[in-house]
Amino acid sequence: MPPLQIITYRVRRTYHSVRSLTQREKDFLIGELQQARGLMPILMKPRNGQRWTPEERAELRGHFGRLSRLSPYLVLVVMPGGFLMLPVFAWWLDRRRLRQRRPLQD
Repeated sequence: MPPLQIITYRVRRTYHSVRSLTQREKDFLIGELQQARGLMPILMKPRNGQRWTPEERAELRGHFGRLSRLSPYLVLVVMPGGFLMLPVFAWWLDRRRLRQRRPLQD
């Protein structure tokens, strides 16, 4: 293959890889944020003079567990220059995902 075709192939492959990674993470974020919709009314109960029931406490633990998995995304949004770090973060997430798959294939 001529060098130009090799470069073109690699660029296309990288583009499709980044695009699929972006779509997968977008779907994950949307799903997590949709599940956190009921969080605010529960959090406001003590402020309004009400107590949490055991079921609501369990629901709060679930919400906070899901939100803790989003913390790397929040750090990137809040820190200065975070937007410029998104490609590095995407690469790191992809490498971590590949590492988790390898032991399953052996």
